[in-house]
Amino acid sequence: MTAPITIYSILITILAYYIGRKIYAKHPSPFTTPVFFSTVTIILVLLISGLDFKDYSPGKDIITYFLGPATVALAVPLYKNRKIIVKYAMPAISGMIFGLLVTLIIAFAIAKAFSLPPFIFQGLAVKSITVPIAVEITELYGGNSNISAAFVILTGVLGTMIAPKMMDKLNITMPFARGIAYGTIAHGLGTAQAAQESEFTGAVAGAAMAIAGILISCFFPFISKFL
Repeated sequence: MTAPITIYSILITILAYYIGRKIYAKHPSPFTTPVFFSTVTIILVLLISGLDFKDYSPGKDIITYFLGPATVALAVPLYKNRKIIVKYAMPAISGMIFGLLVTLIIAFAIAKAFSLPPFIFQGLAVKSITVPIAVEITELYGGNSNISAAFVILTGVLGTMIAPKMMDKLNITMPFARGIAYGTIAHGLGTAQAAQESEFTGAVAGAAMAIAGILISCFFPFISKFL
């Protein structure tokens, strides 16, 4: 029964995301973003069908495997638009450093204000970077990787729901700037949302996600000493 369940898991994931994209194209809103819609849909389907998450995991792992080649493929539009990237490299990196520092400072302030235990602070501090890096940083400093992963996923979902409308209201229309914001704030999920806007926006978001992970890895040891 493993093979049929795996195929079923892959199909419901692809179908949920496909339907989410179609709905978002006709009725764009925070609650119809493909990431949020497909996540809720998959959870409901699993509950209704009585399928355990452990049974769903093999299908999820197969889809996750292809994230590697997909991420590498983002290098193509980056190369095509390398002149634009070089032109705005310094403002982009400066903005990312400032944004990530603010994220760490806010996490520190919340932890101190509510006397939260260190493992909660660690989860808040790494919430804007991709799960694999967040988990590695957390485990390196003796934190709870499950808490960190939960904060990361929640941040990614909320980022994809809120960021598009917020940037539209602030009149941020430049694909490069939007890609930086998506990748820095909402990591992989934000990159998926950015790719809906344009190939270039998605590629920039992917690069921003990688750089954000490196920067947080560098900043985290210093701010964690304040706890």
